[in-house]
Amino acid sequence: MRDHVRVVVQGRGRRGRGAGLARVLWAAAELTVTVGVVVLLLVVHQVWWTNRQAAAAAREEVQELESQWAAAPVPEDGGGSGVGGGTGGGGSPEVPSGAGRTAGAVPREAPARAAGSDAYAVLRVPRLGLVVPVAQGIDKRGVLDKGYVGHYPGTAAPGEQGNFALAGHRNTHGEPFRYVNRLRAGDELIVDVRGRRFVYVVGKTLAQTTERDTGVIAPVPRSVVKPDAGYGEPGAYITLTTCTPEYSSRYRLVVWGTLRR
Repeated sequence: MRDHVRVVVQGRGRRGRGAGLARVLWAAAELTVTVGVVVLLLVVHQVWWTNRQAAAAAREEVQELESQWAAAPVPEDGGGSGVGGGTGGGGSPEVPSGAGRTAGAVPREAPARAAGSDAYAVLRVPRLGLVVPVAQGIDKRGVLDKGYVGHYPGTAAPGEQGNFALAGHRNTHGEPFRYVNRLRAGDELIVDVRGRRFVYVVGKTLAQTTERDTGVIAPVPRSVVKPDAGYGEPGAYITLTTCTPEYSSRYRLVVWGTLRR
């Protein structure tokens, strides 16, 4: 009588389950890498490409304004050179070289804008090497995302008594105000408006305040969050506001200056 040998093979089910798990993990890893690459491309587009586009468009805007001013210089009596204080643009009051005159407010007339644009002035900050167009309002899509600096509605016009208040991006979209934290007392903030030049001098800064600290753009600028920061007497002021810390919109950074007479 022959003995029958029965061979039992074990472990195939376990190896099969292990191979299936490995395939799932591999697919998950591939998906994670793909998502990571897509996110990285989006960040590169937002931080680098939009910066390049906005900065280039802003430079072209400055050139267009200066070309128009050169072609139609301001009359001796100053007529037609003005800008209404803080009109147009939209947004809210929240704290989201050449010869020229340095005194006297710009008359309240129709802004001398570049064709098809709300830009009417040029801000120059020598310490930062910054030259950027100034437009009416602080609307993100219509003004700030173009790489422009926005003029807060309802605040004074360049050279006027009161507060000529401006907002600009610190990061992305041209980031004109990225390095305003480097400004120090005595630095010049120059505003050109069709043949007129207004030179402000940095006096004070506020490293951090809330986005609702509307006191910083008041006619006599003084923080309502930190009452020791700001001014106490009427004058001709300029205010620069931007987000802080970098790559965040949680707080606002503020720089103040006064008009050089």
